[in-house]
Amino acid sequence: MAQTTPTSTYLATGERTSALRVLTYAGAIIAFLIGSGFATGQEILQYFTSYGYWGIFGTGLLVLVLITYVCVEFFVVGQAKKFDRPSRIFQYYCGRYLGTFFDYFSILFVFLSFTVMVAGAGAVFQEQYGLSRYVGGIGLAAVVGITVWFGLKSLVDVIGKVGPLIVVIAIALGILGIVRNPEGIADGVALLPGLELTQASTNWFMAGLSYVGFCMLWLAAFLTALGKTARSRREAASGGVAGGVVFSVACVIVGLGLLANLEAVAGTQIPMLVLAADAAPWLAAGFAVIILTGIYTTAVPLLWTVSSRFFADTTGSYKFLTLGLAALGTVIGLVLPFDQMVNIVYVINGYVGILLLALMIMKTVTRTVRRAEL
Repeated sequence: MAQTTPTSTYLATGERTSALRVLTYAGAIIAFLIGSGFATGQEILQYFTSYGYWGIFGTGLLVLVLITYVCVEFFVVGQAKKFDRPSRIFQYYCGRYLGTFFDYFSILFVFLSFTVMVAGAGAVFQEQYGLSRYVGGIGLAAVVGITVWFGLKSLVDVIGKVGPLIVVIAIALGILGIVRNPEGIADGVALLPGLELTQASTNWFMAGLSYVGFCMLWLAAFLTALGKTARSRREAASGGVAGGVVFSVACVIVGLGLLANLEAVAGTQIPMLVLAADAAPWLAAGFAVIILTGIYTTAVPLLWTVSSRFFADTTGSYKFLTLGLAALGTVIGLVLPFDQMVNIVYVINGYVGILLLALMIMKTVTRTVRRAEL
């Protein structure tokens, strides 16, 4: 008689699958993917809207399938393997040497993502408040640096409270943008050839792959660690599916909203503020605060992740490294405009992430074939 594992028992009975926990996992995925890029709309403009219908629906479908797959894989493998260090997920998919490369590369990408947050804060201060972007960028870096100085470890909980709120409001703004100007979608497609919009790639398909690629480098260690807390494979997989689908649908809705108002948002640093301002000035003011809060709650764990990787967060070395990284990130983040920062950092890292995606798919296929042969 075959021996039944606790996990298989939970799967068979379903008693270890909690709807609340599944929703919590989905919210964590959504929250972690929310940063200055999505919240401001700049990310969606470059990866989705700028390619017209193909970008909205082609890229949208591609992202939905692949992001959902990635979330489920990281969650399920984390739940099954329970690695002592989440970064071992890279060795699992890529082997010792290439896995080590991705391990360290992801740390570099996390730091560069922090610089994008600095640039995003600067852009919000410039476009919404008419202040120098240096005020917003330096201010954010200072507050984040002080927060991380104290070595706070429960940072994901903070993100989880703000991220879903931003998604809900962003979706509402996207729907409002469509409802207020439904004929603007076709008009936006017609305008695209004459506009010099910054794009993530030369075509919508590669833009979609790049988008999934950079999201993966954020999600890998995070979801692997989160997967350890799942009580069954079903619970982990359900959380991954829910989070991936909701986030992808949000990207499509916001992308359509921006396309419907393309003439107004083209060339702006914070497209979502334009949508909010068109609806009501007070809405733009309120959403600006929400964006800044979202940037802060994303920037803190990004900086903490890098600093705590090298030193324990109770040491003096950790504290001085944190301040040094915050200062360096400020300089880098304020050198280029926000839209260019998104285009450079996310796109380059996205292409590296495509290689990881290919290796993941190969590992999944090989694993599935072996199981079928048993």
